[in-house]
Amino acid sequence: MFNLLLIKGRRHFITLRNLFPRKMYPTTLTQLARANPFSAPLFTLQQTEEPKGRTAASEPSNRRLAAAAVEEGDSCEFGSQKYFMLCGFGGILSCGTTHTAVVPLDLVKCRIQVDAAKYKSIFKGFSITVKEDGVRGLAKGWAPTFFGYSMQGLCKFGFYEVFKIMYSDMLGEENTYLWRTSLYLAASASAEFFADIALAPMEACKVRIQTQPGYANTLRQCAPKMYAEEGLWAFYKGVVPLWMRQIPYTMMKFACFERTVELLYKHVVPKPRSECSKGEQLVVTFVAGYIAGVFCAIVSHPADSVVSVLNKEKGSTAAQVLKKLGPMGFRSNSVWKGLVARIIMIGTLTALQWFIYDSVKVYFRLPRPPPPEMPESLKKKLGLTE
Repeated sequence: MFNLLLIKGRRHFITLRNLFPRKMYPTTLTQLARANPFSAPLFTLQQTEEPKGRTAASEPSNRRLAAAAVEEGDSCEFGSQKYFMLCGFGGILSCGTTHTAVVPLDLVKCRIQVDAAKYKSIFKGFSITVKEDGVRGLAKGWAPTFFGYSMQGLCKFGFYEVFKIMYSDMLGEENTYLWRTSLYLAASASAEFFADIALAPMEACKVRIQTQPGYANTLRQCAPKMYAEEGLWAFYKGVVPLWMRQIPYTMMKFACFERTVELLYKHVVPKPRSECSKGEQLVVTFVAGYIAGVFCAIVSHPADSVVSVLNKEKGSTAAQVLKKLGPMGFRSNSVWKGLVARIIMIGTLTALQWFIYDSVKVYFRLPRPPPPEMPESLKKKLGLTE
């Protein structure tokens, strides 16, 4: 007998059995729907064996029918184009605003990485910067930061939702649950690959403004000057180090966040997520985001140092920067300069980003699936249910 399984009903899993006789079942339409990851990515057709002695007459007559991805109170379907667009908008707000807000700390961090002899600590870096450039000097690079990380947030969060749904549909219901950490890692890495291509030009301008005093003070001055000196390559020579920095960072950011949320609701929060208010859920989001941010900072910091040095020095390559760092490579002390500043910055950034992103979902009433639960079919296979 054929069963129609919803892979991720947002509140629970739903099984519709014997809805149509086998000859009347619209198999062609179902196959087309399954092939489209944007319309209804969360159901698959599977053939299972009915328990012996069970007939259609024994099925309850009051079956509950539910839409594949719409629940009461939601403004759109889970996985619809509107859903992805609003997720991308949430990414713009979460990344663009937060990175711009911490520009002063980012500026000091970059200067410590490229000139540790002069900027020996966070407080020393702030005092020297204010003394040389004034308080306004702490805001250098805000424009490329805002535009660059807004584009990155659009691609990062928007494509993450796309790839997570697509990969989930490929794996199936049971494998999605069993391999959910790998799913988060693969979806976030795929999204960040494109996000860094969008970020690279503005990141190059930002680092050049912040680490080369006198080179340029604004984005309008910096971008034409870089193009005149090095051509288009000036904006994309740092994309590979960006991948080295951002892809591990984003993989940790999303996988650690997703699993931390799951563990918090399971072991820390005293009541189920469905019983928590929206405010309580956002607090859990913030805490999980900060925990994920600390690990993100540590994982991505060596590559971040390479990006800072690379974009400071005209005509240099990633290989030349690594050679300059010495024979110890990523184990050298120079690579880890500015780590404390980066942990403070990235921990706060990541927590705020997840908080803002989840708040956008709440505000626009987007579907917010609860932490994953083991499918009933898998429980039966493992003998966890009668």
